[in-house]
Amino acid sequence: MRTDVRRTHTTVTTTSTAAAAAVLAGINTVRNLGILAHVDAGKTTVTERILFLAGETHKRGEVHDGTTVTDCHPQERERGITIFAAAVSCLWDGHRINLIDTPGHVDFADEVERSLRVLDGAVAVFDAVAGVEPQSESVWRQADRHGVPRIAFVNKMDRAGADLDAAVASIRERLHPVPLAVQLPVGREGDFIGVVDLLTMRALTWDDGPGRDGLREVPVPEELRAEAEHRRRRLDEAVAGLHPAALEEYYEHSALSTATLAAALRDLTRSGEAVVVLCGSAYRNRGVEPLLAAVTAYLPSPLDVPAVRGSSVGAESAEGAEGAEGAEVERAADPAGPLTALVFKVNVTASGRLTYLRLYTGTLRKGDTVLDATTGRTERIARILRVQADSHTETDSAVAGDIVAVIGVKAARTGATLCAPGAPLVLEPPVTAEPVVTVAVEARRSVDTDRLAVALARLAEEDPSLVVRTDPETGQRVLSGLGELHLEVAVEKIRRDHNGLEVTVGRPQVALRETVERGVTGHVHRHVKQDGGAGQFAQVVIDVAPLDGPVGAQEGGGFVFASTVTGGRVPKEYVQAVEAGCRDALAEGPLGGHPVTGLRVTLTDGATHTKDSSDLAFRTAGRTALRDALRACRVVLLEPVVEVTVTVPQEAVGGVLGDLAARRGRVQGSDPQGATASVTAVVPLAELFGYATALRSRTQGRGTFTTRPAGYAPAPAAAR
Repeated sequence: MRTDVRRTHTTVTTTSTAAAAAVLAGINTVRNLGILAHVDAGKTTVTERILFLAGETHKRGEVHDGTTVTDCHPQERERGITIFAAAVSCLWDGHRINLIDTPGHVDFADEVERSLRVLDGAVAVFDAVAGVEPQSESVWRQADRHGVPRIAFVNKMDRAGADLDAAVASIRERLHPVPLAVQLPVGREGDFIGVVDLLTMRALTWDDGPGRDGLREVPVPEELRAEAEHRRRRLDEAVAGLHPAALEEYYEHSALSTATLAAALRDLTRSGEAVVVLCGSAYRNRGVEPLLAAVTAYLPSPLDVPAVRGSSVGAESAEGAEGAEGAEVERAADPAGPLTALVFKVNVTASGRLTYLRLYTGTLRKGDTVLDATTGRTERIARILRVQADSHTETDSAVAGDIVAVIGVKAARTGATLCAPGAPLVLEPPVTAEPVVTVAVEARRSVDTDRLAVALARLAEEDPSLVVRTDPETGQRVLSGLGELHLEVAVEKIRRDHNGLEVTVGRPQVALRETVERGVTGHVHRHVKQDGGAGQFAQVVIDVAPLDGPVGAQEGGGFVFASTVTGGRVPKEYVQAVEAGCRDALAEGPLGGHPVTGLRVTLTDGATHTKDSSDLAFRTAGRTALRDALRACRVVLLEPVVEVTVTVPQEAVGGVLGDLAARRGRVQGSDPQGATASVTAVVPLAELFGYATALRSRTQGRGTFTTRPAGYAPAPAAAR
């Protein structure tokens, strides 16, 4: 492992494509990583400093000035937050770093989900004062689901109240990995000037100059030597307790060598057993070089991650290695293998369509014809682009492990798999979050109705978490999303991208659900239809009960189906048809036609006819039986609720608590933090519309709040 954190200029030589070993060596130097964090923890500033130190930019961009590379959309610069995930690329110490700066606001969590689906590693950024914040925890759990290895960067060490140990403790308590701090701060708060690297036992300090050469490597200050040695011993002990090879050396020498410690940290990071913690101040350009060194040393390359898995769609590979329809197939990161790429982002503009890809195997060249395995449609690659946020550099080819954008793909949607026509494979697409807020959108002038339809279709194509539909009763176009800000940004995007298109937006509405509070047993339904020719006959007996756990805990689609039928009274193929019919019935509940969630249906008995029974008959019987049974159950209406964390001055806490109570909020706790306090409450989402304005008014603009989904809860009687 290289321990020199200074940037080196590497000369890249062109090698023959026939030299497979050289190509694989090149892939081994690629790092595909994301920057994850809570709002305002400093993700975008960290990204800007990485680009600056790597020589991709010649001036340090600032969020407050609207001069950052990744926050390139006008709305991002106006609001001072990241809204759209932006991909950039740079070279550092012989490594190509493909980096995605992700949003930190909960309303744009789907952008994070799509990014994590194609990343090999991540840097989680934490505020040195606040530690783990609500959205930090949410994005961490998202990374857990995708198995993405992470390192942690505790940012803003120069702020009043900054405390590395407190931040590390919050990581341990709230995120539950084993945090391994490999640095000791030099100076506190405003006097923070650098760090002690506990691996090399050298101090790294920075001056406040505007250039890239402010880093100095010096001996550990005498006043910190004892503390540094103590922390190094604790680090050795912690690593030895987790890593067998390190434990063996520790038993023999009562300490770990730098090489053994670095190798163990790499293994623990990639397995997810521990997270390496570094610190710094990105705004003052302190601590970013060691962060880049940690990225290249500890996070995996495309060759280090498990082979991608997908479902074969029936065609065999040239070698005949892939199986029949639906068989699971693995493909390693081999440039010589069959092309396999996942579409994770689409950007549709008036001038063209940009499709972002992660290549898992094979090589993609300009002019290639590829297959969209999801739809069976072929597409031609007109151009391949290296992406630098809103600017691009054209290239002739891309290989396994690359993240690029292509022009020429006309129909592939987010989540589609592009592959070699002779070796089709479907990869699992990113999970799309279920919309929870809805507004009616209309063109102010009737002549603009068709333009609005095109604009909404373009929005839904770019962002799958936005759902556009037409209300069957009112005929209105309805736009659904993940939050009030999400929809506000979407509508503003329509106005900006389509000059002269005036849009009227109705009051937001939340997506309600229905669930069973008390079920029924032994509900019998007989389906008989005889109108000439073959008839239909099916008889089913079902029990309906709420799922275990609190009402509404199963957000979005909690449904369990089971069968206890014995003696073949309902053949197995008809049992599947009954389940399909029950799922059909979940689309509309008896209270208001809302989707039904959180219930268990058990098929206990039934009857068949030798001639008239069929899949269709039992599916119809299952659908009608559950609809009738729900009318006999005690059904309650559910509304989405969110966990709100409000940070306000101490003198405003009383007013904020009263306001949350008036909004039907259940306060979970209040945590004093010096001159401010953090109040946590669970509040119905419908009560938070317009809360940002109300909070600013109540706290003279000093209050902030964040939210994260907390499932569903029973709605008040007035909503029913």
